[in-house]
Order: sequence, then C-alpha cells, then structure tokens
Amino acid sequence: MVIWTEPAKADLRAIHDFIAHDSRYYAKKVVQDIREEIEGLDEFPKIGRIVPELNDDNVRELPLYSYRIIYEISNQAILILAVVHQRRKLISDDILREAKD
Repeated sequence: MVIWTEPAKADLRAIHDFIAHDSRYYAKKVVQDIREEIEGLDEFPKIGRIVPELNDDNVRELPLYSYRIIYEISNQAILILAVVHQRRKLISDDILREAKD
C-alpha cells in the first residue's frame, strides 16, 4: 500500500499552485504524472534509487521532470515522504520519517 504523508501532500499542492500561476493545464498534468509515477511502487518498491544524501537502503527516490519523489519502504507500506525540486539542497531533517520498523 502506498501512503502519502502530510508533508508530501503539501509539497504536491505547492507544486500545483506554483505551476498553476502560468498554466492550470500543466499544473494538473504534472500532479497527475507524479501520482502515476508511484503507482508501481507496491509491486516494485526498490525501483527507485537510494537517496544519496541519506544513504539509507529503505529511502529511495524516483525522478520525474525536475522533481524527486522521495519515499520510504517499510514492512507495512510505502510512504511518500516528499516531492522536492532537484535543485533544492536536501537535508535529512527535511524528510519526515513517520514509520520506523
């Protein structure tokens, strides 16, 4: 099961709102594409690469457009932790870890 954390939901809303200033169509498309990108994680959770800044085998990312979809693999679920721009410096404190085994 894939679960979106509240911070990740907020990231997605912020991305939508930012793009919507220029184009509502592309804002909707980018958000839809991000949601579609994670659909296969239930079946193939290790498809993403390990987040280099965190170096944790259970925290991975999928790149899409100029964004990084960061997620954590746990025994119970796949947690979407954040959706951040590639140019943003990622610090481990920025990533919410809601579930630990």
